[in-house]
This record gives sequence, C-alpha cells and structure tokens, in this order.
Amino acid sequence: MEGETTAEARAVRASEQARLVARTRVRAGDAEILREAKARWERCHTWYATATANAKADSKFSAGDQYNNWQWDQTVQKARGDRPCLTHNKVRQHNLQIINDARQHKAQIKVTPTGGRATYEAAQIFSGIIRRIEYQSKAIDAYSTAFFHQVDAGYGVIGVETDFADEESFDQEIYVRRKNKPRTIYFDPDARDYDKADGRFAFEFNDTPRDLYEAENGKSDSPINTFDNTDDWSDKDHVREAKYWRRSNDNDTLHLMTDGSTIRESDMADGELEARKPDIVKSREISAPEVECFHIVGNRIDKRQAWLGKYIPLVPVIGEETVIDNVMDLKGHTRALIGAQQMYNYWSSQAVEQVALQTKSPWTASTRATEGHTNQWDSANTASWSVLYYNDIDDNGQPIERPTRVDPPVMAQAFLQGMNIAREDMMMVSGQYQAEMGQPSNERSGVAIQQRQRQGDNATYHFVDNQAKAIRQVGRILLDLIPKIYDVARVTKIMAEDGSDSDVHIVPNAPDAHQHVVMTPNGPQPVTPQQADAIDADPDQPNAQVIFNPTVGSYDVEADVGPPFGTQRQEAANAFSQIMQQNPAAFQVVGDFWAQNSDFPGADELAERLRRGLPPQYKAGAPDPAVQQLQQAMQQSQAQAHELLGKADGEIAALKQQLQTAQLAAKDKGAGNEIADYQAETERLKAVAAADPVAAQVIIRSLLSGMLGMPALPVMQEHSAADAEHAQAIAPPEPAGANGAGNGAEAGP
Repeated sequence: MEGETTAEARAVRASEQARLVARTRVRAGDAEILREAKARWERCHTWYATATANAKADSKFSAGDQYNNWQWDQTVQKARGDRPCLTHNKVRQHNLQIINDARQHKAQIKVTPTGGRATYEAAQIFSGIIRRIEYQSKAIDAYSTAFFHQVDAGYGVIGVETDFADEESFDQEIYVRRKNKPRTIYFDPDARDYDKADGRFAFEFNDTPRDLYEAENGKSDSPINTFDNTDDWSDKDHVREAKYWRRSNDNDTLHLMTDGSTIRESDMADGELEARKPDIVKSREISAPEVECFHIVGNRIDKRQAWLGKYIPLVPVIGEETVIDNVMDLKGHTRALIGAQQMYNYWSSQAVEQVALQTKSPWTASTRATEGHTNQWDSANTASWSVLYYNDIDDNGQPIERPTRVDPPVMAQAFLQGMNIAREDMMMVSGQYQAEMGQPSNERSGVAIQQRQRQGDNATYHFVDNQAKAIRQVGRILLDLIPKIYDVARVTKIMAEDGSDSDVHIVPNAPDAHQHVVMTPNGPQPVTPQQADAIDADPDQPNAQVIFNPTVGSYDVEADVGPPFGTQRQEAANAFSQIMQQNPAAFQVVGDFWAQNSDFPGADELAERLRRGLPPQYKAGAPDPAVQQLQQAMQQSQAQAHELLGKADGEIAALKQQLQTAQLAAKDKGAGNEIADYQAETERLKAVAAADPVAAQVIIRSLLSGMLGMPALPVMQEHSAADAEHAQAIAPPEPAGANGAGNGAEAGP
C-alpha cells in the first residue's frame, strides 16, 4: 500500500511539473521568451560591465607572481626593459587571513519555528535535513569557493539544484552546488536585497564540450556563443549554454473550503469549480511567485524547466557593493591593497637593482704584495681559499702594506624606507596589523593581543557578515524546497551537529509536524514525554520512530557565525576538565560529557561506560528532579485538599442533621400549639353553647366562614337541601292512609 501511495505521489508531482511547463508554453512562446531574454541580458551586461572587468583585474592581481607579472602595470614593465620587475605578493596573505578564518567559522543554518503548529522538534529535524544536504552535496566547497571569490574579486555565487538520488532511484534530492566562475552569472539589476532574493531574473552561462553536448542533444548547428557573452571565451570546441532564470507572479484565486482546507483554482480539474461551489466559504485573488528556467543555445530554446521553489536558486556572496553615477561596482579585499602592493614591488625592485649594479667587495693590494700569488688573488671573490698569501716586504727589506677589502655595497636608505612605507600602507588600508598576521608586536599580554586581533577582525567583518547573509538565503531556498521534494513517504537521514546520523520517517499526511511513536503489532503507538526524551537521547532504540511532516507549520532560518563543532567540542572538554579539577565529585555527573568531547582513543567507549554508571536521576529519559519535586508537592497539596474537603463534607452533614432535627422539633411544637388552641376553642364553644345556644351557632358559622374563605350560610343551606333530598330518596313508601288518600299526599307534621 505504501509503495502504491508513493508511486501515486510521484505521478502527481510529475504531472504538476508537466502542467507548469505547459502553462509556461501557453503564456509565452519561444520567440517571445528569446526577445525578453535578450533584452534583459543587454541590461545585465551593461549594468555589470564595470564590476566584471574590475573583478577580473582584481583576481589576476591577487594571483600575481614572478611568472605572470600580473601585479605590474604593462606600461611600467615595458619601460623597465631588462631591469628587475620583482613580485612579492603580500595581497595573497592578507586575503588568506580572512578566507581561512572564515573556513574555521562557517555560518551554520538553523531553522526556527514561526507559527502554524510548527514545533521546536520539527525545526531541529529541518536543521538536520539541511546539514545532511550540505554534507552529501559537499556544500563546504561551494561556500569556501564563493567566499574566496568574494574576498579576492568582489563577489562569488552559490547555487542550489535538484537531481535524482542515484541512477536506480526515482527519489529526488537537493544539492548545494559550487560555482567556480562567478563572472559568468548575472542578476537582476533592479534587485534590492543584498542576497538578490527579490530578483525577477538571472543568467548563468555554462560551456559544455561540444562532443558531450552533441552526444546528449544531437548535432548542433547553433552559433558557439550565446548572447555574444565573450568573457573568458576563446575555445571553439565548446557549446555555450545560457540558463535564463525567470520569476513571474502567477495570478490565481484561492478558495477556502468548508472543511478548513484551501485550494487554488488553477489546481482544479475541468468542471471541478462548479461542482465544489457549494463547499466554498470564501475566495480571494492571490499572486504567487513561479520560477522557470530556459536553456538557450544560440538562438533557440533547447529545454524548459519548471522550478518547484519560489526563489531563483542562485545566491551571490558580495564583498562591497557601490553605485556611483549609476555605475555599479563590486569590491573585494584586493582592491584597496593594489596601490601599496605595487609600490612595494617597485621599491624592492629598485633596491635590488641598485645593489646589483655595484661591484662585489674587491681587494686592494700592490702588485709587489701579490707577486707570485696572483692566481689566488684573481679568484679571491669566487673561490673559498683557506689562506691568502701575500708578500709583506719588498726586495729592499721595506714592509709592504697588506691587502685590504673594500666595504661591501650598501642598499640605499630611500629604497628601504619606501618598502617600509609600502608595508605600513598595506596594513593601514586593510586594517590587518602584525598581531593578526602572525608577527610579533608591542602587545605582550594575552588580552592586548586579542584586542589587536579583534581590531583586525572588525575591519574585515563585513565579508563574514555578507557570507552569513548569503548562506541564510541558501537556507531559505532549502527550507522552501524540502516540503516539495520530500513529498512522498520515505525514510531519510538527518545529521546532528556532532556529525552523527539518525533516521527520520517523512510522512507528508501525518497530523502533526513531529511525533515519536513505537512500532507494535497493533501499529504505531504514541509515547510518553519521558519515552520521547529517551528516544531523542538515543535515536537508534529498537521499534522507536520519529515521524516528521514537513508541510505542517511555518519556519524561518538563521545563519549564526561561530567556531566549528570540533572547536566547540574541544572547548567543552576543557570546560569539563576545569569543573572536575575544582570539584572532583562532579566526575560522577559530568564525566561522560568530558569523555564524549575528548579526542583520545576509546573516548566514546569510556563515555558510554560512564553513562551506564550515572545515578538514575541523570540517565537519559529520567524525569527531572525539579519536576519530580513539583509533582510530589502537587500530590501532597491535592491530598491535603481532599482531606480538608472530607472534613468540610462531614461538618456540613452534621449541620444538615441538626437543621432537620430543629425543623422537626419546631413542627412538633407547632402541632402541639394547634391542638391546645383547638381544645381551648372547643371548651369556649361548650361554655357559650351552655349559656346561649344562638350565640354558639353564630360563632360556629363565623369559624366555618373563615375556614371556607366565603360565607358559610349558603353552603349550609345547600348541604341541608342535599341531605333532605338524600333522605327522601332512601325513605320507604308509605301505605295508603285511613283518610283514603291513596295518592301519597303529604302527611302533616
């Protein structure tokens, strides 16, 4: 089932790319694209003309040596003829001081969550995937090459590409690519961002050997040059290809459905819009960026490519950018050193020339002193004689002055002073003095030396900062591509900061961005927070899996410049060593960290053994003691609260019982009072009836009227009539009387 789902997802992705290409063809034909590309190329070529020419000159100057004489002006060199033209390339060392320091402190891409159910754990997985992409694509070469050109000639370029993982796979991977010819890449002149992230187009020229190109694309009769870009071009055996990157805004309509999902109208099939109109809650017009790449050879488009990301995957690493009188220039570290370097070369050549024109230190002696030993004295400046013989007296017995050597040639002080001035000028214009160049200085304390080195770092920090900006944009490109490339269920590797690998299961339809599960016979089961911590500490636990959905949440990237992990590890080992020296008892707690960050053989095994001997509360997955204390305090508080509630319930029950008893007593008392009143009223009636029967009847009627709420006399009359009727109904018939009345006439009273 998973294989079928993966295949379906790949088919959907392929159809999506085909749809984008088809939409590109519908929007613009080849002729229109070529006209647009050539017009934009002319703008780029004009805008970058000064920058590329100066970058080429700077690059040649920084690579100057005694063979190529690139640090000498051609006019000056021609005028000197056979006179010395020496090259002492100090620019290279000044540049390498910045370049090699940056290699030791490469910017690290870090992903941070920004919203939409994004989590810190998912951001860590994004960072691990990016580190893995950098490792497998040798991104360090791309970064260091771009930084070299940035310092050397003013700007370098980093590229991002996608390709299949291998020849037997349909899974695509992302790669950070090295661009070793930055002067063949041009960006939108209207782009305002330093990393050109807002650029609408870019050009990249590649020279492919003609036989390789024709083996892949067939016989080509196109012109060799594309757009007449002749920079560094002299080989007719290559085919020049221009990649024209274009980013356009694709106007579309976004619909919000009743289930909370969103869908673009362009993604709907024919007739789907009408069918789903009842489910549309609301709609709005959107303008989404869409990137396309056209491979142009000569005057035709060989290939079209729909790029899945929203950024053009070319990032410049700029040294200094200036626009003066509408002329753009890009400068590296070399530019400011050219004058001082040329002056140093000139003065050193003059000094050598001045000394070379002087004769070697000769001997002065009379012919009488060297007579008989002329063969030695003739070769005294070329041979190493252990003894030089001379005649000390003449034929008359007079002493002869001994031969003496003339003072050696002396270099002119003006030349030496000129060389010193040139050296000082190079340090002043670069901000790099003896302390940071490895030479002794007046500073003696470690703090003073560090302050001088920091001063030099501040003078050149803009190169490092601009590199970090470029790498940050590379991170954004990768972050944008990962959900679109890793769009099918698969298992991929992620890399931690220490270089260790672990597996992550990418599930694009997972409900959460990050989840720990344990595989059981009943399927994946969620884990407790303690189990999740243990899995993070040891990702290789059996049956433990990390589920990651790159499409959930929104994220952004940072690029922090700092020492590499190896340096951090050494500093950590030193810190733990100091802790254990000051507190030997701490070895039981931090000994495994000390061994883990040490470099001696067996350090990892020692760290594992020390980790097994840790107290239980310090082992991976163990709850935090502080959290345990809080939980215990909470449990005690809950127990006390339950106890107080129990006591309160008992007291409330007792009060209720007392209230019921009091109510019953009050009721009984009221009943007793009513009985006493009734008895008293009865006795009063008896007394009244005995004294006055008529008055008793009045009292009785009054009582009845009060009880009935109405006059009692009509009621009494009704009852009397009813009683009479009832009595007549049940009375037996009278026999015929003596008076002869047989008709039932009433009898008299």
